[in-house]
Amino acid sequence: MSKPDKKIGKGPEFFFNRELSWLAFNERVLEEAADPANPLLERAKFAAITASNLDEFFMVRVAALQSEVHEGGTAPDSSGLTPAQQLTAISTRVHAFVERQYSILTGQLLPALAQEGIRVAGIGDLEADQCAAVAARFRDEVLPALTPLAIDFARPFPMLSSLSLNLAFLLAPEADGADPRLAVVQVPPLLPRLVAVAGGDGPVLIPLEDAIRSEAQVLFPGQAVTEGVAIRLTRDSELELDDEGGLSYLEAIEEELRKRRRKDVVRLEVEAGASNLLVGLLARQLETDDEHIYRVPGPLDPRMLMSLVELPGHDRLRDRPIKPAAVISARDQGRIFDLLGERDLLLHHPYESFDPVVAFVEAAADDPDVLAVKQTLYRTSGDSPIVTALTRAADAGKQVTVVLELMARFDEQRNIQWARRLEEAGAHVIYGVRGYKVHAKACLVVRRTRQGIRRYVHLSTGNYNDRTARLYTDIGLMTASPEFCADAAAFFSSLTGYSDPPRTSKLVMAPTQLRDRLLKLIEREIRRAEAGQPALIRAKMNSLVDVKMAHALYRASRAGVKIRLNVRGICTLRPQVPGLSDNIEVVSIVGRFLEHARIFQFHNGGDEEIYLASADWMTRNLDKRIELMFPIEAPECRRKVIAALDVLFADNVKGRHLGPDGTYAVPPRSRGEDRYEAQAVLCDQARAAAERAQQPPAGFEPLVSTTPAR
Repeated sequence: MSKPDKKIGKGPEFFFNRELSWLAFNERVLEEAADPANPLLERAKFAAITASNLDEFFMVRVAALQSEVHEGGTAPDSSGLTPAQQLTAISTRVHAFVERQYSILTGQLLPALAQEGIRVAGIGDLEADQCAAVAARFRDEVLPALTPLAIDFARPFPMLSSLSLNLAFLLAPEADGADPRLAVVQVPPLLPRLVAVAGGDGPVLIPLEDAIRSEAQVLFPGQAVTEGVAIRLTRDSELELDDEGGLSYLEAIEEELRKRRRKDVVRLEVEAGASNLLVGLLARQLETDDEHIYRVPGPLDPRMLMSLVELPGHDRLRDRPIKPAAVISARDQGRIFDLLGERDLLLHHPYESFDPVVAFVEAAADDPDVLAVKQTLYRTSGDSPIVTALTRAADAGKQVTVVLELMARFDEQRNIQWARRLEEAGAHVIYGVRGYKVHAKACLVVRRTRQGIRRYVHLSTGNYNDRTARLYTDIGLMTASPEFCADAAAFFSSLTGYSDPPRTSKLVMAPTQLRDRLLKLIEREIRRAEAGQPALIRAKMNSLVDVKMAHALYRASRAGVKIRLNVRGICTLRPQVPGLSDNIEVVSIVGRFLEHARIFQFHNGGDEEIYLASADWMTRNLDKRIELMFPIEAPECRRKVIAALDVLFADNVKGRHLGPDGTYAVPPRSRGEDRYEAQAVLCDQARAAAERAQQPPAGFEPLVSTTPAR
């Protein structure tokens, strides 16, 4: 326990471990899968998300730690743990997590789904006629796609792709005293994972690997199959670009994507019933050890639950559809530039429609007075109307410049396809800045008017993805402010040309300005607190990891600044530690929508300053990425953001508070206190505001995403 005069430093008394904090976040997602207050198919969705999240965690974070260990790295992190110690702690935590995950899956979700007529069963649960139907379907639809691979001195272990599902078989020895033989069959990834089999009480869904395993003798005629188990590998997915290969940047990334499929194994999942003999053979072939082997007590890869979530019907097992409010009418969308000439527009997604953003880019493509469009793209949807509009603008001869980040993790291949499509249309595509990811979200339009050339800009906390805009909470600002637009123009010029980092009056750019500006804003609150004035910082972000930012918050807490942090995921800062962080409160909201907006509020003696940003308070965002933070100045827009923060900090249903020991808990409600769920309240408020403005909400059905929570 820290004393007030103790120097702030590093170590477990000051910081949680980053990786264990992330695992705590995934545990909070799993709580949503276990919560009976959530509709059943939504619970299944949360369970699938935890599996997807865990895949990415191993491919990126565990892989990085393993690389450090292999290279002899022993430096401790901010919590005092070495890479090897972190791997050990992760293994212990994840093994317990998987046990809990499957307890919920097999003990709660699958039985509850069966009661609703959605039955997932094993081949051993079928009647004889159903087994015959599975066998016939196997011969007709599955067998032609299978390739059994024997493994011996002449045929080495095959290069199984990361996250692919496979069956490992043991065959009886060819002669007395010989070793059992090993073979592998990949489960075809393009076939449905769950096979529907007709039954008297309705269809039964059988995992495809069960159907294949039941027909193993067909795959190995004349051989005695002694064992067959499902296995799944997770490989290192980090891209390592070599600047000396003579390839273009785009070609280098394509080559690294091909190598990704062949990288080191960081996790081996096997069915719990697998014999020690088979697991040992696999471990030797894959050069992995017990710490990275996970025996799974149920069907491998719970992401298959997403196919159940998307089944037609069963509406009562899903969340009530939400209609995002139409902040502006369809008519105003058609005159978006005139509207922005009159006032700033603030959009809070998904409570408010993303349509004005699409309309902004489409108007830029179709308006004959638009001369140029400049935009950053990090992640987009598969059939992006934004990219379609940019392509149309380039086809029309407008100057279109797109700063497209090819290194957006796990979206690299899609972004390569967009880059080629845009270039073919005549757009200038810039592949970011060497050594930095471009994570800023900005779109600038240059247009002729009767008064001369005028510019318009959209800035956001989230990506230009019309699909995730229905699932992620983000805030965007659209404005024709000359100062904002001049800054945006300077920002794009710094990315596309040979120029020094821009001097800006409104926008704050990382890595050159953002860290210093944030530290100065915190220090200002410290000075006000020390002068006896009220001082307050409220911040919302996805992750808080950066040591310098945490130290600044600790100093502010000691000075008496009240600090309220809404951190969805990783938080390495320890709140509520006497003498260190008494004045810091940390809350995490995990709910129907993925909290993604970054909002920073500084009291400033009552002259509130409100900022939105693309950046979290992580070292990578502040020092190694191109990011933007921007102020919200229009009074109506400022009130709207402050009111949203008020709602988020009042959540007593999904708002879990972080304790000094690292545990998260929803504080008990006092007697008579009503439930207050922030996301539901924000939905209602957006709808009411639209109705007051006589602008009825535009209907939509929320999409179900297979994307992991980031």
